[in-house]
Amino acid sequence: MNKKVISTLVIGTLIAGTLAGCGGSSDAGSSAKSSSGKTELELFSTKPENKDTIQKLVDKYNESHDDVTVKVTAPPDAGTVLKTRMAKNDMPDIVAMGGDNNYTEVEGAGMLLDLGDQDYIKDVQEAYIDMIYDVNKDKEETIYGVPFATNASGVIYNTEKFEELGLEVPKTWDEFIDTLQKIQDAGEQPLLMTYKDAWTANAPWNSIAADLAPESFADDRKAGKTTFVGTHEEITEKYLTLLDYAQDDFMGLSYDDGNKKFANGDAVMIINGNWAISQYRNANPDVKINMFAFPSSNDESQNKVTSGVDVLLGVSKSSSNVDAAKDFVSFMMEKENVQTYIDEQFSFSALKGVEQSDEAVSGVQEDISNGKVANFEDHYYPSGFNMSVLLTELSLNRANGMDDKENIEQFLKQCDEKYDVANVD
Repeated sequence: MNKKVISTLVIGTLIAGTLAGCGGSSDAGSSAKSSSGKTELELFSTKPENKDTIQKLVDKYNESHDDVTVKVTAPPDAGTVLKTRMAKNDMPDIVAMGGDNNYTEVEGAGMLLDLGDQDYIKDVQEAYIDMIYDVNKDKEETIYGVPFATNASGVIYNTEKFEELGLEVPKTWDEFIDTLQKIQDAGEQPLLMTYKDAWTANAPWNSIAADLAPESFADDRKAGKTTFVGTHEEITEKYLTLLDYAQDDFMGLSYDDGNKKFANGDAVMIINGNWAISQYRNANPDVKINMFAFPSSNDESQNKVTSGVDVLLGVSKSSSNVDAAKDFVSFMMEKENVQTYIDEQFSFSALKGVEQSDEAVSGVQEDISNGKVANFEDHYYPSGFNMSVLLTELSLNRANGMDDKENIEQFLKQCDEKYDVANVD
């Protein structure tokens, strides 16, 4: 297993109490018999935005099964609702959630079944299985959550402008900087940053740190064996270098406004993920774009596509119809159903042989298919550690003229201080 692409998540405290509308009782298991005599299963999804596609697949399953019916629950603030239900011993039969701290809390509480013996597991990409192992409590190599859909972040570029300027996709850090400089020299805006929305400041950091941080950093930092100081200087220097090629108002431009500007040709490149592409197309249906892996290193082999498990599927131990729940997960993992999901949700597949065919991400599809991926670095920090706040302060200091050496030292010291506060089990 490649620990390089793995990070650490801290098990949060389960939230007790009752939330209006979360439903259920304190009885173990949420499945039951309907008035028609069918077995009812609850599928709990933590992504409200994918509810229509999930419902479409659920309807397909229900139509082909006379004895089982699946119902979808996708509430706002789903992570909090799910943790509340865990505390009440009211787990849904099936969960569809991200490979993040919410999953770690559910898995770490012993709520999920081991699905490692299911036939479809052999067809799941090993890189994403490894990611699940490493966010399990104590890094147990057991598949409590089956990777279903994934995402990708990198450098999104205007292919027409690249062609006009005679540019090729850079494969190394030096080539990337050379490309940025050529764009700037040609009078075009090389990069667009939207740091008014702090979370977008994570995108370059996630890619650079995933490639360049020490292989065991996440585990060692959690154990108090290392620090950001002394390990993340190069990463921070490269992060600041990018700001030399951003527009002047990089701290004042919002995500939505920046997406519109990029779509309409105000910059040649932007660092973001597949989730933003629909916004570019909404702003300009004629925009021609593609994506490449952020080239953090001059060693091309180190430069991976930033990609994580966006949706995994798990089965509750407390379900009174475990076999039916497993059957539904098997149905979801059939290639045609995975293909339906990734096409409608513009995501990527964790299943071998199922690929995203949209030309806007063709530049990263091969790496994803080959497992040349690294998880989002901030997924592995403690849940109370807000890297985006620290990164926006770092960037604002640069904008205000602070000396880079002083800025980097202050930033890394704050990273360690804030991490230690958040690093509690």
